[in-house]
Amino acid sequence: MREDHHYDAIIIGSGQGGGPLAMALAKAGRQTALVEREHVGGTCINEGCTPTKTMVASARAAYLARRASDYGVHTGPVSVNLAEVRERKRAIVERFRSGDQRRIQRDGVDLLMGEARFLSATSLEVRLNEGETRALAADTIIINTGARPASPPIDGLVRVACLNSTSIMELDVLPEHLLVIGGGYVGVEFGQMFRRFGSRVTIVQRGSQLLEREDADVAEAVAAILREDGIDVLLNTETVRAEPGAGDDKVRLTVRTLEGDQTLDGSHVLVAAGRVPNTEALNLPAAGVETDVRGNVRVNERLETNVPGVYAVGDVTGGPAFTHISYDDFRILRTNLLGEGGASTRNRLVPYTVFIDPQLGRIGLSEEEARKQGRNIRVASMPMSYVARALEVDESRGLMKAIVDSDTGEILGGAVLGIEGGEIMAMLEIAMLGHLPYTVLRDAIFAHPTLAESLNTLFATLDR
Repeated sequence: MREDHHYDAIIIGSGQGGGPLAMALAKAGRQTALVEREHVGGTCINEGCTPTKTMVASARAAYLARRASDYGVHTGPVSVNLAEVRERKRAIVERFRSGDQRRIQRDGVDLLMGEARFLSATSLEVRLNEGETRALAADTIIINTGARPASPPIDGLVRVACLNSTSIMELDVLPEHLLVIGGGYVGVEFGQMFRRFGSRVTIVQRGSQLLEREDADVAEAVAAILREDGIDVLLNTETVRAEPGAGDDKVRLTVRTLEGDQTLDGSHVLVAAGRVPNTEALNLPAAGVETDVRGNVRVNERLETNVPGVYAVGDVTGGPAFTHISYDDFRILRTNLLGEGGASTRNRLVPYTVFIDPQLGRIGLSEEEARKQGRNIRVASMPMSYVARALEVDESRGLMKAIVDSDTGEILGGAVLGIEGGEIMAMLEIAMLGHLPYTVLRDAIFAHPTLAESLNTLFATLDR
């Protein structure tokens, strides 16, 4: 094993927390090593946000082309070449990934492509991809190894060819019938995407609603949209067995419903049943780093593990698995390691968008969460069909909803299921960051006709 010199900091994983932090430390004069097992950029650039939203855009183009006659525009038959969709996705991913790698190396970071494991709280063994092994040491080590798709314990699942959120994006032939196990954001995004590409799609959800973190009325509206798009949505349905189907490249699922067991025959199966942390190869016991029962690295509000000098950021901590949260983790550690200190995750708002079409943007407390906390609230709600701009562009599916504190008038949270729902949600977030009462948005002058003026109408419902 080759001995290497002592670094000021070593970061394991080049995701959206680790990569920027490595560059910030190097720019500050800290000798920094960044160890990456597979590819620079982490989940977001390579298997998450960038490729999926690139393919969502292709699916929306197909959807609008088929709807062209609704706008008085007449085209010929619409077909989707999945291989070309894939190549467009690959090209964008490569551009983002290579750009990230150039910036990391330009800023003086030692980028080591290989797998790291702890030897102690301050030392690592890195097996480089080309075969060499190095021993590295540092007083500061940051874990940013992310997570990967989970494989649920379903009888027979290992004996059939299953897709996950990564491998499904490498298909070059359109599935005839895609069976989706799981009704979270991965399941609904890919389900709608492949339906728009032309596949028959069935989503199998064990719970009583899709998107279990959402209020029931929002989840019901999402299910209605997917069904309107031609997707079979099966709720309260548990997948109990998988087996090869009748014919080549077929699969059969046995599912348990409230009415009894049924079988579903499909051409492909997408397993979208959550994610698990990439911690098993790290040899964390050698460093004394604690994990929870799922293998997530335990951290406090300053992203410190139980071992001094060892930190963790991003999805590997088991917190909200969003790129923008990983990037905020970077900002917290940058402040605490290089700045004045005192930054933490305490009370941070967690916005997110589910990129179905129309989008679901979410921020703050849901109605259910607020009521469980015993908050004195008022709920503003209206369908997107009340929004002039949505009607003008014939995109009026969905609803808007905001939770308001009855005592202060401040906005506690909101859900926007509608055209550009993520962007409208961000306006709610800005108001929440400024602790503005809802009346400011109710009475603001927004340009007409824009989606922004929907906030006038939404909050006016509280005065009726």
